[in-house]
Amino acid sequence: MANTPQSKKRARQSEARFAINKARRSRIRTFLRKVEEAIASGDQAVAAEALRTAQPEMARGVTKGVLHKNTVARKMSRLSSRVKALSAAAA
Repeated sequence: MANTPQSKKRARQSEARFAINKARRSRIRTFLRKVEEAIASGDQAVAAEALRTAQPEMARGVTKGVLHKNTVARKMSRLSSRVKALSAAAA
């Protein structure tokens, strides 16, 4: 248990940061789920728009330290290629 004033403050800060990061991660997952649902529906225009709105949220997760840079780059790349494949399949 935290005993010193410094360790008590660090524990408070850690709890606050955990709550903020949890909310941010949840928000990013929601945007990703919307992209996944749009891809599953097969509508390329909706999927592209969902991806366009999800990308800044994912990038923000990197700058805030919630997600690793390469993880976000990989997810963006895979999603964009799947959205692009929808247009190829429709044509």
